[in-house]
Amino acid sequence: MKDMYVSDSVAYVGVDDTTLDLFESQYKIPYGVSYNSYIIFDEKIAIMDTVDPRGTDAWLENVRLALNGRKPDYLVIQHLEPDHSGSIRRFVEEYPEVTLVGNQKTFPMVEQFFGIKKAFSSVKTFTVAEGSTLSLGNHTLQFFMAPFVHWPEVMVTYEQTEKFLFSADGFGTFGALSSDIDWITEARRYYINIVGKYGSQVQSLLKKASGLSIAAILPLHGPVLKENLGYYIDKYLTWSSYTPEEEGVVIAYASLHGNTAKAAHHFEELLRQKGMQNVAVFDLNRDDMSKAVECAYRYDRLVLVSVTYDASLFPAMEDFLYHLKIKNFQNRRVGYIQNGTWAPAAARFMKAHVAEMKNITEVEPVVTIRSALDDTSLADLEALASAML
Repeated sequence: MKDMYVSDSVAYVGVDDTTLDLFESQYKIPYGVSYNSYIIFDEKIAIMDTVDPRGTDAWLENVRLALNGRKPDYLVIQHLEPDHSGSIRRFVEEYPEVTLVGNQKTFPMVEQFFGIKKAFSSVKTFTVAEGSTLSLGNHTLQFFMAPFVHWPEVMVTYEQTEKFLFSADGFGTFGALSSDIDWITEARRYYINIVGKYGSQVQSLLKKASGLSIAAILPLHGPVLKENLGYYIDKYLTWSSYTPEEEGVVIAYASLHGNTAKAAHHFEELLRQKGMQNVAVFDLNRDDMSKAVECAYRYDRLVLVSVTYDASLFPAMEDFLYHLKIKNFQNRRVGYIQNGTWAPAAARFMKAHVAEMKNITEVEPVVTIRSALDDTSLADLEALASAML
C-alpha cells in the first residue's frame, strides 16, 4: 500500500474495474474505470467514499491493509450513485461503530438504497451543511454542497491542512488507473456525457473552489491531479460554459444504403481542401455515440447529415440529437445535408430538434440529395463547405 499514498497522511484505497463493458449501462469503456476511495489518517480516521459493488471485496481488503488494525471513525459519503456508495452496507457490517457523514439529502438516499437504519439500529450519522467542518486532529474537513454535479445530494470536501479537494465526480475520467489513457480525451468524454447537462451547477461549484488554495484534486474516477491544476480547472470552465474548445467541424451522418455516407465523406474532403484542419466524421450507426457527442462539444461547428426514413429521421440521427439536447448543446454553428428518394424531409426534422437548443447559428444552404450525388447537390455541397469556413 505504500506506493498508493497520496501524502504521508492520505492513502488511496480504490480499485480498478477492467471488465465492465458499459459505464452507466450505456458508455463504452474499453480502458475500464477506477472507483476511487481514500483514507485520511489522523487522531480520527476518515474514509472518503466507498466503491461499486463489483469491487467491494478488493476495496475492503485495501482498507484493511491500510488501516493495519486500526478502526475508522468516519465514512464520508459525498455521492450516492452506486459506483461510489455500493459498498456502504458491507462496510457498516464490518465496522459497525463508524459514523456516517453526509448532508441532509444524503441519508434519505442511503436508506432507499441500503436500509442501513433498519438493519443497524445503532448506526451513527453526522449531518453537515454548506461550509461546516469536521476536525480529525491535525486535519480539518470542510464541506461544500455541489447539488446536481450531478445528483442532488452531491458534496465535495476540502481538507484544510494539506489543501486537498476531494471533488466527487468532478474532474473524473473514464479509464482504469492501470491503463495508459489520454486524460483530456477521457475526461472530456466523461464530463460531457455524465455531467454535461449541469453546466450552471458546475460553474457554481467552480466559483466556490476559486476561493480555496488547492494543492491536489482527488476525484472519484481517474488519477489524482497534483500539477498544473490551472489546466484542468480551465477545461472545466470551458466545458461548463458550453464554449467550444477549438475551431473545427464535426460531420455526423446517418446513412441507410451508403449514398448519404458518400456525401458526408465528400463534404469532409471539400472542407480539407479549403484548409479546415480539424474535421471529425462520425457514422452514427456504428461509431461510439459518446465520442460523437464529446467531439461535437469540442469543436465549434457541426454538420448533420441524414437520410429520410419513414417520413422522418433515421433512428441513429434521432438518437444523436436527443443526446445533444439533454446535454444542453449550444453556442455552435450548424449545417444540414439531407437525402431522400421521393420526399426528402430529414432537414426539417433535424431543424426542429436544433430549434430547442440555445444560441445556434444555422448555416445555409441546406443541401438536398435525391438518392445519389449529382451536379446540383455537388455544387450545393461546395457552397455549404465555403459557408462553414
